[in-house]
Amino acid sequence: MNFWETKKLADMNLQEWESLCDGCGRCCLNKLEDEDTGDIYYTNAACKLLDLTSCRCSHYETRLQRVPECMDLTGSNLQKALNWLPSTCAYRLLAEGKELFDWHPLISGSPKSVIDAGISVVDYAVSETEVAEDDLEDHIIEDFD
Repeated sequence: MNFWETKKLADMNLQEWESLCDGCGRCCLNKLEDEDTGDIYYTNAACKLLDLTSCRCSHYETRLQRVPECMDLTGSNLQKALNWLPSTCAYRLLAEGKELFDWHPLISGSPKSVIDAGISVVDYAVSETEVAEDDLEDHIIEDFD
């Protein structure tokens, strides 16, 4: 059995925890929240630190200092983050008792499988540096789940 099938998220070591990230980049998209309903809307405007070719943070180790609103996802704050994590996210799937998708790199053995499956933001994301904050509503994307 694989570690993600036998361990609780809270019991995973750092290497196991980090390997759950599939590298899709969806969590790095700017999101807007409807103040009345609490609904979360994703935009195609990605964090300025997201490398839009690899879908990896260009400054992962220092991201929290460079982008103070970046969330350091951990076992202790995962429940708070579930409402904005995409439904395809491994952390969310496991927290909900679901299995990982076949395209997840831990299953497929290849990080490219996320791109091949059309899950990554590679084909449609733009850097937030190209979008004025007042224009974010114009960049809301349809549900990609």
